[in-house]
Amino acid sequence: MKASSQMDTDLRLESTLWIRSRRYRAVLTGWHFKWTEVDKKNRNKKTIQVPVSEVVGVEEGRVLILPHKSVEDTDKDFTVFYIKRCSRVGSSGVLWRLGQTQFTCPSRALRDQWIKHLQTALKTHSPLRPNRLLVFINPFGGKKKGHHIYHSIVAPLFELAGISSHVIVTHRANQARDYLLKKDLTGFDGVVCVGGDGMFSEILHGLIGRTQQEANLCENDPTVSLQPCPLHVGIIPAGSTDCVCYATVGVIDPLTSALHIIIGDSQPLDVSAVHHPSSPVHYSVSLVGYGFYGDVLALSEKHRWMGPLRYDYSGAMVYLSNRSYVGIVQYIPADPLLSSPRDKTRCLAGCGVCSRSTERLFPLSADSASLCSSRLNHSDPEGEWVSVKGRFKSVSLTCMSSSCPKSPLGLSPSAHLADGTGDLILVRNTDPLSFLKFLHRHTNSEDQFDLPFVEVHRVKAFRFFLSSEDDEGYKEVGSSSAEAEKGTKVCSANPVSTSGSQQHLVENDFEKKQKTPTSLLCGLCCRKSPAVSVWNCDGEILPFTEIQCRVHGQLVRLYARGIEDETAIEDGTEDREASERKCILN
Repeated sequence: MKASSQMDTDLRLESTLWIRSRRYRAVLTGWHFKWTEVDKKNRNKKTIQVPVSEVVGVEEGRVLILPHKSVEDTDKDFTVFYIKRCSRVGSSGVLWRLGQTQFTCPSRALRDQWIKHLQTALKTHSPLRPNRLLVFINPFGGKKKGHHIYHSIVAPLFELAGISSHVIVTHRANQARDYLLKKDLTGFDGVVCVGGDGMFSEILHGLIGRTQQEANLCENDPTVSLQPCPLHVGIIPAGSTDCVCYATVGVIDPLTSALHIIIGDSQPLDVSAVHHPSSPVHYSVSLVGYGFYGDVLALSEKHRWMGPLRYDYSGAMVYLSNRSYVGIVQYIPADPLLSSPRDKTRCLAGCGVCSRSTERLFPLSADSASLCSSRLNHSDPEGEWVSVKGRFKSVSLTCMSSSCPKSPLGLSPSAHLADGTGDLILVRNTDPLSFLKFLHRHTNSEDQFDLPFVEVHRVKAFRFFLSSEDDEGYKEVGSSSAEAEKGTKVCSANPVSTSGSQQHLVENDFEKKQKTPTSLLCGLCCRKSPAVSVWNCDGEILPFTEIQCRVHGQLVRLYARGIEDETAIEDGTEDREASERKCILN
């Protein structure tokens, strides 16, 4: 503590500076840089205060970076670049913009002193800032603007912040994954993907696989506790879908994401591992979905020529087909005392639930550097398996809210990014209009779980089996799949909407009638419904039905900090009119 105080004292600098023709008193402490206008006679003097951790860079002279770099080299001027916050209507997060202020000093010596002190403060109080990044650009994703977005917005900011980068433009599927698995990554602080959720999934698989190889762990073994990845991942959104970016930052904006990367923000993220005996492991952070979401993805892949519109078209067609599927879902519930998917809370920046989960998931670690050594190599999730059998419209697991612009609160609004659990959402077979009501609630603030045919459980693991029986009862099992097959207990409770993990729904007379779809809409799709669906694993089709899924807490870290609440926009730092002039939104 004394050493830190001494360092702050050494970095302190105070002097008079000019901004245009106005005189300011500027003060740099170890943690903040602020300047206050001194010529005003009234008490409402304008003060702007910027945390040192949010200073992007310092340049000699009068410098502009965006949209094009220009430099006016003067002996007594320097320019400070920092983060400005502003809101966007219809967005759940806060936009970051590049603020800049040009200061004039009385002498060149004082200017050099300010630049030196600011650069030293950046190195001292921002130790997680990256120095070298590996960047993958998908030139084909979304509107095919990935290359332009990186070179016109991101690259100039990296140069300003002193970040070097090795850029790879991908030309085939899984190129990024293969590179991360096989090439030397020494010297890189993180990996950045310029693309959508598909590119992020490639990098996720490559980094996790590489980490397990180096730890001599078999990632295909569902009993293995996977080791956290040492490299951070940054996402520059440029795809058809950018769900992961939206759910972790709150906006889909390349400039905001680039600034999070530059200042070295760190957001841990849970990852679910999906296992099947005949297939390598697959990883998911946003959605593992069977039934409706699997069918939508399968149909959309046949209409890729439609671009992003294929998802709307496929969703409508799958809804009209009115399909449902029989299966058995087994899950290990999480501790309901820690959190609940129905507690109406949101996982925001600085989330207390996720912070406390770090201590629970890594009890032996003193800091983030020792996280890898704090896990046991082999351990099954603790708890007994609970079984639910029936006919489902959809079965979904998400490790985050999975929010997006069309669904601002997401699949599970109270899901957490880094608590070591996922939210299992079971939608029973019901009539088409009731299912439409469930889907529509994803687009507004109504509770999509407050329906009699929907239940949600916070879980640590789950598995799905095809049902070989056509009975009407639901079975409750103990801790093994063998007991599930024997059917040791039959649940006879009445169907209710549940929030706890130990309650079960059973078919009543209403659901029995709905088992054979007879609605007026089913005639619109005359094809015979398939007996089974496919799994949608973060936008990838898994061509098998029976899976086992386990959530690994805080397996990767993103250059993000979670969704900031709009109260993060500090109105007192400068007058609102000036702020609105500088914050021009596209």
